[in-house]
Amino acid sequence: MNRERLEEQLAELPLYLYDFLDPKELEFSQRIRWICQHECPMYGKTWACPPGVGSVESCREKCLSYGNCLMIATIAEVSDIADIQQTLATRPEHEKITNQVGAAMEALGAKPYILSTEACALCQRCAILAGQPCRHPESMHPCVESHGINIIPTLESRGLEFQYGENVVTWVSLLFYQ
Repeated sequence: MNRERLEEQLAELPLYLYDFLDPKELEFSQRIRWICQHECPMYGKTWACPPGVGSVESCREKCLSYGNCLMIATIAEVSDIADIQQTLATRPEHEKITNQVGAAMEALGAKPYILSTEACALCQRCAILAGQPCRHPESMHPCVESHGINIIPTLESRGLEFQYGENVVTWVSLLFYQ
């Protein structure tokens, strides 16, 4: 993949940031998975979330099997960060941009494995609930946290903030590639 060409395309998108990193720099933590299991209402309800994505160790192995990772982030301002509906309404724009970056990488010869935000929302009712395989595995992107990835240390190591204030939402995606 021609990284220079990709960076030209990234510069045209409304990204807050992008950065290339070695997947070995990522922190994988069973603690993040525990939070998914005990605090997220989507646990077990979609193939993009645990336990559907596999164990933290199998997710780690999959991510580390790629030699490179592109981290992208977008930010959105909302009038009330406590309004979860308003906050989540900013997510589709980030997903659109993530898909654009994935398509750009594919056009340059890479086949990215994409982790994005929250639970998959492609289907009204996920096939996992009926014990069936994912209907759209080529379009579904598991969330970063589902793989046990604690993204905060990666952002901090680059001098980037995750929390910008009361009304700013930060969305992060990771695109792994060879």
